[in-house]
Amino acid sequence: MRAVSRRAAAWPWPAKPAAGPAGALLRTPAGRIPRVRMRARPETADGQTAGARGAPPAYVERDVGPLLHEALARAGFVLVVGEPAAGLTRLAHEAVRTLHPRHAFVRPLTRAALPEAVRLAARRRRAVLWLDDLAEHLGPDGLTTARLDALRRTVVVATMRTEEYERHRARETSRLIGSDGDAWRDQRELLRRAVVVRLDRRWTPAERSRAEARRHDPRIAAALGAGERFGIAEVLAGAPGLPARWDEGWAAGARPRGAAVVAAALDCHRAGLRRPVDVDWLRALHRPYLAARGGDALRPEAFAEALEWACRADGATGSLLTGSGARGYTACGYLLAAAGPGPVPDHLWRALLARAGAEDAYDLGLTAHQEGRLGHAVLAYTRALGAGVAAAELPLALAVGDAGRPRRAAADLAGIVRRRERRLGPRHPGTLAARHQLAHFTGEAGNARAAAARFAVLVADARAALGPGHPDTLAARHELAYFTGAAGDPRSAVRQLEALLADRLDILGPDHAATLAARRGLIWFRAAYAAPAAAGAVRAAGAERQLAELLADARRVLGPRDPHTLAVRATQAALAARAGRCAEAVRSWADLAADRTAVLGGQHPHVVHARLEWARALIADGRPEEARELLAGILATAGRSLEPGHRHLRLARELGAAVTAAEPGPP
Repeated sequence: MRAVSRRAAAWPWPAKPAAGPAGALLRTPAGRIPRVRMRARPETADGQTAGARGAPPAYVERDVGPLLHEALARAGFVLVVGEPAAGLTRLAHEAVRTLHPRHAFVRPLTRAALPEAVRLAARRRRAVLWLDDLAEHLGPDGLTTARLDALRRTVVVATMRTEEYERHRARETSRLIGSDGDAWRDQRELLRRAVVVRLDRRWTPAERSRAEARRHDPRIAAALGAGERFGIAEVLAGAPGLPARWDEGWAAGARPRGAAVVAAALDCHRAGLRRPVDVDWLRALHRPYLAARGGDALRPEAFAEALEWACRADGATGSLLTGSGARGYTACGYLLAAAGPGPVPDHLWRALLARAGAEDAYDLGLTAHQEGRLGHAVLAYTRALGAGVAAAELPLALAVGDAGRPRRAAADLAGIVRRRERRLGPRHPGTLAARHQLAHFTGEAGNARAAAARFAVLVADARAALGPGHPDTLAARHELAYFTGAAGDPRSAVRQLEALLADRLDILGPDHAATLAARRGLIWFRAAYAAPAAAGAVRAAGAERQLAELLADARRVLGPRDPHTLAVRATQAALAARAGRCAEAVRSWADLAADRTAVLGGQHPHVVHARLEWARALIADGRPEEARELLAGILATAGRSLEPGHRHLRLARELGAAVTAAEPGPP
């Protein structure tokens, strides 16, 4: 390993921003951009390393090291992906120090500094652009394909947690209206351009054998002694004990305020905040978490003491938070699994949106939209758009429509389409995306024939502009088939879906969410025109077998809480009701309504739909009083979120009238 200079021995250096956040780059004490060889260790660059723990352990070569070296030698953009505490940063850091020691080390400390970092790196003859935790550098003013193109001589090295990497890739599998198609199209392309090197958390026998040669370091010896359940890097980072330390902090008289601060910081990340949390924010955001656990009865410590405890690494564990008062604090990613799968509480969404600036609001909106927190998404996008983030215009319209106001969304989208057609042309990908959404919400507003007509034209234009196998072309074909069937022609819908399924299997594969969605649509519309005679009964039984197989596949590939998986269960419940199995339908719709509420919140249109079908099944099962009570609750809550005349509100009133009509008259 190369010797470390005296200058590097003074590490960590304080961050020296140039002029405000846009110039916040890592610099030497003299204000210069350092060289790679001057970095003695890979921790955070703002002076908040694990300094109390001394020098880093000796580096143990990982099996993917040669692959990473090869990628760095031939590629301009290399992305190391793995779980928290797998050793991503150390692996990338050691490879860069070995291959490019004399390169300028350009590290933006905030997303706002990314444009300046790109400009500076592009001017250097030899430079490494270091983007530890790439997710923090995506979004408005972040890394884009255009900025990557400007870095022809620069080595771009990034790390990304597996959860974030898969989340960004998963956006491609959702229907287009689930996210900002423009921004995510570019981010997907950006990730496609990277040479991805995956690092496993657990160490292989060969890696552990190499670590044995470093057993003279007591930290490595202790990590080897921890057994094979944890990776050595994981143990060296003190990660395995962090969940227990956090949990113990909640005890009365322990560190309950510190535990609440950690909970708030974790949920800020889960809500989509892609930067460290300001200390003043944490001072306010942690209070509801502390109150929910008992408040003053826990004898909480002072805030400064709580923060010091959360940031302190002891001999057995790392720190629960990293960062500084100047830059903000980030919760250890290793704790995300310990936080559980439950939704981010509404009090945190409200508090974040009250404080968020333009870029933060946009990030929060994307996450809220993906998580089905549509009211929060609308507020976040509105704030971002009002603050000048033009990219928020389209997703704002989509969130409005998804939240139960399709007519309003269609009107807004019509304006967006006109502006994009004038500025970009009718077949530009951005215009095609807006046209897709306009057609979709035209149908959601109740005009299935008009939606099908729009999608027919869109499919032809998308084929010509994007190609027949492009995901957007396939998505438009799916919507065309759906609205063709919804307009009263299920036979044509079946023919279209059969062709679409064959193409998606060939292009996307059997486990892609879009392929699973095509299977579900085909099963539904085949059952829709089944005759009521014996042949129809046979076809219906076949449909239910196919749905059971599809549900198993969806649970395996997407998980039990994914919206696609829940949609398969909705189709199963609908077929049970159609077959006259009323009690089964009641149970299925009730269970689905509860699960959708847990995932999406009580006012989401999908939740309202499940509750309406539950009420319909109760009526069919001869339980009108239960149905009446359920419908009253639906009208009371959905009436506040859905636009007047929404089809769900009409159905609620029709079912209420049916209950009244079925009541026996006076004797």
